[in-house]
Amino acid sequence: MGATIRDVARAANVGLGTVSRVLNNSPLVSPATRQRVLNVIAELNYTPSQIARNFASGKTLTVATIAPFFTRPSVVERLRGIELMLSASNYNLVVFNVETVERRDVCLRDVPRRDRTDGLLVISLSPRPQEVAMLRQTGVPVVLIDTVADGMAGVYVDDVAGGDLATCHLIELGHRRIGFVGDSLEEVQAFNFTSSRNRLRGYLQALERYGIVPNPAYQRHGIHGRYEARVLARELLQLAEPPTAIVAASDTQAMGVLEAARDLGVEIPASLSVVGYDDIDIAEYLGLTTVHQPLFDSGARGVEILFAALSGEPVAPAHELLPIKLIPRATTAAC
Repeated sequence: MGATIRDVARAANVGLGTVSRVLNNSPLVSPATRQRVLNVIAELNYTPSQIARNFASGKTLTVATIAPFFTRPSVVERLRGIELMLSASNYNLVVFNVETVERRDVCLRDVPRRDRTDGLLVISLSPRPQEVAMLRQTGVPVVLIDTVADGMAGVYVDDVAGGDLATCHLIELGHRRIGFVGDSLEEVQAFNFTSSRNRLRGYLQALERYGIVPNPAYQRHGIHGRYEARVLARELLQLAEPPTAIVAASDTQAMGVLEAARDLGVEIPASLSVVGYDDIDIAEYLGLTTVHQPLFDSGARGVEILFAALSGEPVAPAHELLPIKLIPRATTAAC
């Protein structure tokens, strides 16, 4: 077992407080005493416990991040932005993965404690009003990423505008029978996700603006995933009058749509145009037309806002909007 701070104090004939002051470079220790303690530390090969030092300073030097389904490509990219920013600081990252509603509620309630973390980042999970009040009462700075809530700082994109942008692209190419594949409405409600729901709103908004009556038969919702989207898209493509274009609420779901088209021998983009959302790395490889959002930058910017709060700067509960843009590629063409 290695030497302890008590061993150092005993060998140097000083109190525990003196050793602690030497470790923290306090000016309240005489040069002679400081040197004696440092000599003993070297002789005993003592390594101070970072946890103990953090505890003594009242800080954990930890930033917690609550991330739903953190193996999803969009979440991974946001976590990369978070990790890069934290790696250049003294803060450690702890990620709490959320895959059930119960886990969501537990994490929002139990993670933001001052003895557990100095700051909290929440990805894509929009706190409900009572949860906002609870989070603010903890005194732990909280920043939302990919969602907004009244009274909390956050960074996000306008997903309604993104859904509108994707749909308008298809309409301007001459498509009128346009389908939508998105997340399960029950899952959206239970987790209080906003992105897929808002992208659907944008899709409907664009159809209405161009005078196209939405066809409920062209809308499919299921658990978020490539396989599930493949099943939903097969249903759409086997209708008596199938859509000529599909908006997917994510690139992952767009991949499922492309697979369904391949299964049924439907040519892309000659017979079916497909637009995704996110612009994850594989989208460019697949030639997928998609709505780009700055995933990596959103994670990095969330950390910058959190650092401002941790440094004592007043941080207004503002919602910072990041830009989106359509990236036309090979999966869309004129109808």
